[in-house]
Formats: sequence, structure tokens, C-alpha cells
Amino acid sequence: MAEQEAHLDGIVPSSLLPPFRARLAVALVSLACFARSYDGDFVFDDSEAIVNNKDLRAETPLGDLWHHDFWGSRLSSNTSHKSYRPLTVVTFRINYYLSGGFHPLGFHVVNILLHSAVSVVLLDVFSVLLGGLQFTSRGRRLNLAPRASLLAALLFATHPVHTECVAGVVGRADLLGALFFLLSFLSYCRAFRESGREGPRPILWVMLSILLGAVAMLCKEQGVTVLGLNAVFDMLVVGKLNVLDVLQRVLRKHRSSEVLGGGGPRRAGLLCRVALLATGAAGVLYARWKIMGTGPPAFTEVDNPASFADSLLVRAVNYNYYYSLNAWLLLCPWWLCFDWSMGCLPLITSPRDLRVLALVALWLCLAGLLGQALCSQDGHKRSNLFFRVGFVVAERVLYLPSAGYCVLLTMGLGALGRHTGKKKVIAALVQGVLLLNTLRCVARSGEWRSEERLFRSALSVCPLNAKVHYNVGKNLADRGNQTAAIRYYREAVRLNPKYVHAMNNLGNILKEKNELQEAEELLSLAVQIQPDFAAAWMNLGIVQNSLKRFEAAEQSYRTAIRHRRKYPDCYYNLGRLYADLNRHVDALNAWRNATVLKPGHSLAWNNMIILLDNTGNLAQAEAVGREALELIPNDHSLMFSLANVLGKSQKYKESEALFLKAIKAHPNAASYHGNLAVLYHRWGHLHLAKKHYEISLQLDPTAAGTKENYGLLRRKLEQTQKKGG
Repeated sequence: MAEQEAHLDGIVPSSLLPPFRARLAVALVSLACFARSYDGDFVFDDSEAIVNNKDLRAETPLGDLWHHDFWGSRLSSNTSHKSYRPLTVVTFRINYYLSGGFHPLGFHVVNILLHSAVSVVLLDVFSVLLGGLQFTSRGRRLNLAPRASLLAALLFATHPVHTECVAGVVGRADLLGALFFLLSFLSYCRAFRESGREGPRPILWVMLSILLGAVAMLCKEQGVTVLGLNAVFDMLVVGKLNVLDVLQRVLRKHRSSEVLGGGGPRRAGLLCRVALLATGAAGVLYARWKIMGTGPPAFTEVDNPASFADSLLVRAVNYNYYYSLNAWLLLCPWWLCFDWSMGCLPLITSPRDLRVLALVALWLCLAGLLGQALCSQDGHKRSNLFFRVGFVVAERVLYLPSAGYCVLLTMGLGALGRHTGKKKVIAALVQGVLLLNTLRCVARSGEWRSEERLFRSALSVCPLNAKVHYNVGKNLADRGNQTAAIRYYREAVRLNPKYVHAMNNLGNILKEKNELQEAEELLSLAVQIQPDFAAAWMNLGIVQNSLKRFEAAEQSYRTAIRHRRKYPDCYYNLGRLYADLNRHVDALNAWRNATVLKPGHSLAWNNMIILLDNTGNLAQAEAVGREALELIPNDHSLMFSLANVLGKSQKYKESEALFLKAIKAHPNAASYHGNLAVLYHRWGHLHLAKKHYEISLQLDPTAAGTKENYGLLRRKLEQTQKKGG
């Protein structure tokens, strides 16, 4: 590798080669690339993995994290994706504790620092991969390849495809998995110190490598593959096993000892280390299997359309096209998207599809690299890099595999320097690539700062992706722009006529706009496509209730509850239906179920108080109101409802206190002032009643009941004044 280092001389500045300076340069560059995302929001999957994940909160026992998936669902659940990453969730929980809640700044800062740490650690990894493991008699490594390893680390630190992992908080799983993956590899390499022989305590380093591999697996599933990488590295790089020679020996039926090659102690050490790795890998995989069970995760066609294709050939062709697209994202990370599913990549179904050329080009390149690796007489060139790319197109799965790309690019630049000799031109090219990558990282980090910018950035990259249009529409709806949201939801349904979530959300908006007929059609189609879609059944029931189709509405609510037994909102809406039908006992039972499942369900508590109040059950209404306020002590609407009940029970002082407390929490509620005025009116505090009637009418001049009561009060005051006069 000294030759390659010489070819990079003049391309990589010598002033950066000392270890401390190299680490500092890589750290600063990596921070500069993604610092813009430090104060971004929680976006996309962050909502489910963090904001809505109860495993981050103190009330959830830490032990539960070992039985839950990454999203907080029980691993035994049919809906679990089996993404088992408890150590990553622990870091989220620490972030939540230190920041005092769901404040994204701390979460983002940790991600940025983790990427910087991975980039710095890769300096040592690249030094091993590009320089080999040769030692002096005193155990010091030779051929550190400082120029090549620094260039590869800078290329990794500035690669724009990493933005999703760094700027999206859920990408921490990949960051942590990569960090412990690399530390496991470096720990394994420590077993080969002192002139290439086993070090004084090689077994301990191998055991530490296995432990770090298990930690990597508990951060991200693919982390366990480092143990396989270590074994292959040991055999092919350290043991210099020639694969072609092995195949020839096997074909010639040589004895196994000849196939393995090497002398006794050296071969015994290799077998011992590989046996330890195999045992450790089997142990951690068995433990993971015992915790997770054997049930596979449930995915749908929109997650990976190719896997649902009927033809084996179509599946194979499309999988290979996905590989080529991943390779293209590494080569040209300009068109980046937060989601590549659902129509973003139409299936290749014909040999005339020009995209077939992409996978042909990929395999020609891979064949060339494989031939170089297997047939070259240069032992260093036979040092393969075993960073596997995920089979689905998702930028975050390219985080660690991109290290292999950075090594190949570094070797290519070295070869270019050898063949052309124009080092100033190549140096300018390298600086240009690093600068462009840095600028792209900064720009892309800005797009990840908010969901609005992130989702809109995807429209130009994946205009056929129904999920992109769905997310843009959802973001618009959340910000109150329902008209624009309808347009994007309709486009999502047009692109994917089976997109039930888009139908459900569109049906909800149409329901609010009183376009009930179309809303019912959409929601009926959604539950027809996905019969266990509980939310759509509930929303269909709400629409049917509005259309006065009460029996159908009740049936829809019951179906929703059958598919989701713990569904407090559905019980609440079922109670409203029963109240409309004057089935008061059934309504109270439904609302009570809602509060049992969700003690903080303010609407259900309020409706119970109001119904009991309206039916003359004041004592029961008071009891329910007091129970509700014990559970939700700061809810002003509950204070208001209970204050009304207490006023009717002539508990004026207590009623007054609750009214005033509710008004303090929500001073612009006209009804609060109006009902307090009624209380004072009954109580005989006429001037206070007059004051609050006037405030109420200022806030809502159209309130007929308040106007009438205010008129009665004024006449009463006039009569009092006449009598006094």
C-alpha cells in the first residue's frame, strides 16, 4: 500500500496526516455537514418512534423495553414489525429525561455527534482495510495508509446519502449499529498484534468483539453481521486464504487439511477464533429468537411491491434493479427522498424496460470487481470489503455500506493518480467532490428540519409515490389548509386506488365539510379493501350517524371495537349515538368504557356529566364530575360542567370557585362568563351578574340566551332602584 500512498501524495495535504489532526479534520467536517439539522423538528417516523412511544416515558418500566419493538409495540403483537432495538430506545429515553420532555434539539445533537464519532472511528477501520495488519517486532502497525484512510473518511463524513440517518432522529439506530459494528471489527483486529501473531490476550479481544457485535445487534438488527465479517476477514485477509486455490483443491478432492492450508499453530489459532465467533453468533441469535419469537413481521404490498409479484423472474429482476438504484444513490446522491415505496419505483415487467440496463451495468461492475479480488496476485487487492446493502431502497440502510464505496473511490483516485500523474487536477477534483457533497448535505439537512419542507422536497423526486402526496396532504390538514389537503389526498388515491389511509383521511375532511355522501363511499371502500381497519370503521360510523342511519352507524362502531378492543374514541362516539337515540344508560356505559380505557378522555367525562345533569341526576353528575377532576385536575371544561351542576344544587360558593378557575384558564369563553352570571343571578349577587353578562356579550354578541337573561337582570335592577328611590 506504500505505492498507493505515494500516488495520493499531493492529493491529500500532508499537514492533515498526523493522527490527531486527521481525527480533528474528519470530526469538524462531519459536524459542518449536518449541523444545520440540530434545531429541526421531529419529522416523519420520529412521531411514532419517539413522540408516540410510551417506552420513552418514566412510567414505563425499563424491563418492558426488552419485550417491545422499536415503535413501542409488544413483540408478540400481530402488528409488530419485529424491529428489536432496545439499546437505541434506551438512548431515546435518556434524551427524553435529560431534555425534560419531547424537545427535539437534544435528540438531533446526539445524532450529529454520533455521525462524527463513526466518521472518526472509520479512520482506523480504513487504515486496516487499506494498509493491512502488519506489525513490527514491538507490536506497532506498519502501513497505516494515512492519506488513503483520511480521504476515505472524509468522503464518508460528507456523503449526502447519510442525511436521513443524521437529520432524522430514528436514524440513530443505524448510527449506533454502525459505531458498535466498527468497534467490534477493530477489537477483533487487536487479536493480531506483535508481528502478525496472536497477541498476549487474543481470546479476550475476540470475546470483546463478540460482545460489541451483540450490542450492535441490539441497536440495529444488521449489527450482528460483523461477526461474519470478522471471520471472513480473518480467513481471507489475515490468513491469506486464496479462494481460487481452495476451489481447485476441493475439485481435486484434496484432504481438508490441505484445503485450509497453513501450519499447525497458525491454523489452530484461526480455527479457535472462528469457532468462538460462530459460538457467539449462535448464542446472540438464539437469545434474540427466544425474545422475539418465530413470527415474521407483517408487511404489505406497498412496502415492497416486488416481493408480491407472482413471477419469480419479475421479483428477481426488480430486486436487482433495487441494488443498482442503491448503487446509484452512492454514486450520485442528488435525488434523495424520505420514502421510496408505493409507486415511486414502478415494477419492471418487460425486458424492453430500459431500466434493465441499470442492473446489467451493476452486475458487470460487480463481476469485474470480483474477478479482480479473486484472481489478482496482489494480496491487498484480494482483501474484499463485505459491507452488505439492504435489498429495499431506503437511504438509511446505505449508511454503513457506503464505507465500502468510499474505499473503492479512494482506490480509484489512487489508480487515477498513478496512470495520469496530474495530481493537481485530481486534487482539485477531490476538493470539488468534497465541497459539493458538503453543500448537498447542508441543503438536505435543511429539508429535514420540518415535515413540510421534507415532504415537498420529495414531490420532484418521486411524483408517482402516493405516500409522498399523502404526507403532504396530512401536513396541510394538520395546519388547517383542508382545501389543499383534499387535492393531495385525491392524488394519493388516484396513484394507489387501494391506499386506505388516504381514503380514511380524505373521508374525514369531507365529513367535516358536510360532503357526507362521498365521505361514506370512500370510507366504505376503505373497510372493504382492509376489513380490519378499525379507524375507518369508526369514521364510517360517524358519517352514518350524521346521515341518520343509526343502525348502520352502531354496526360500524361495533365492528371497529371488534378489531381494536381498546378503542376509547370509538366508545365515545358510540355513546354519542346512543345519546342521540335517547338510550341514556347505553350512552353512559359507552362513555364509562372510554374513560376506563383512557382515564384522560375529557370529552367522555364531560358528556357523562352533561347527560346526568340534563336528566336531573344531579348527585350522580356531581360524583362523576369530582371523579373526573381528580384524574384531570387542570381541565377547564370539566370545571365548567361541574360548576353548572353545583350551581343547580345551590352549592354556590363551590360553584363560583370552579367557574372563576375555569375562566382563569380560558378567559375568552363567553359561555363561562354567561353561566357564572346566571349563578350570581340566582345567588342574588346582581351587580356581579351584570358584570359577567356584559363580558359574555362582548365575547359573543349573538348569544340569545345570555341576551334574554341580561334583559331580565336589567329589569330586576331597575325595579330594585325604583323601590329604593
